[in-house]
Amino acid sequence: MTAVLLWGLAVGLILIGLIGTLLPVMPGALLVFLGMVAGAWADDFSRVGWTTLAILAILTILFYVIDFLASAYGARRLGASRWGVIGAILGALVGMFMGFVGIVVGPFVGAVAGELVARKGLAEASRAGAGAWIGLVLSIAARLALVFAMLGVFIVAYLY
Repeated sequence: MTAVLLWGLAVGLILIGLIGTLLPVMPGALLVFLGMVAGAWADDFSRVGWTTLAILAILTILFYVIDFLASAYGARRLGASRWGVIGAILGALVGMFMGFVGIVVGPFVGAVAGELVARKGLAEASRAGAGAWIGLVLSIAARLALVFAMLGVFIVAYLY
C-alpha cells in the first residue's frame, strides 16, 4: 500500500512540476525531482539508485542556473553593458516575487533600468531589455529540455 501512495505522490509531483516548468512562478524542476525521489523510494531505490538521483539533482541545479543567467545572457548578446546585465539579473530576481507578470517583465525592466544607469539612450536600453526578454523565452525552452532529460534519465534507470 505504501508503494501505491508513493507512486501516486511521484506522478502528482512530476505532473505539477511539468506545469511549473512553463510557469516560472512554480519550482518546476524541484517538484519533478522530488517526484522522482518518491518514485525511487517506492521501489526502495532498487531500480533508481543514488547515482541516478545524483545526476537528477545536478540537472535540477542546472535548471535554476539557466533560469537566472538566461536573461542576462540575452541582454549581453544584444549589446547590454555590465549595468544592463546586472539589471536583468536583479529584475529576474525581483520579478520572481511578483507573480507571472513580474517574471516576464522583470528582466526587461531591469535591463532597461541598468542601461539607463549606465547613461545609455532609451533605444539602446530598450534593445538590452529585448535581449533580456529573448533570453527568458530561450530559458523556458532550455528548462523544458532539462526536465524532459530528467524524465528520460529516470525512465531509463527504472527500466534497465
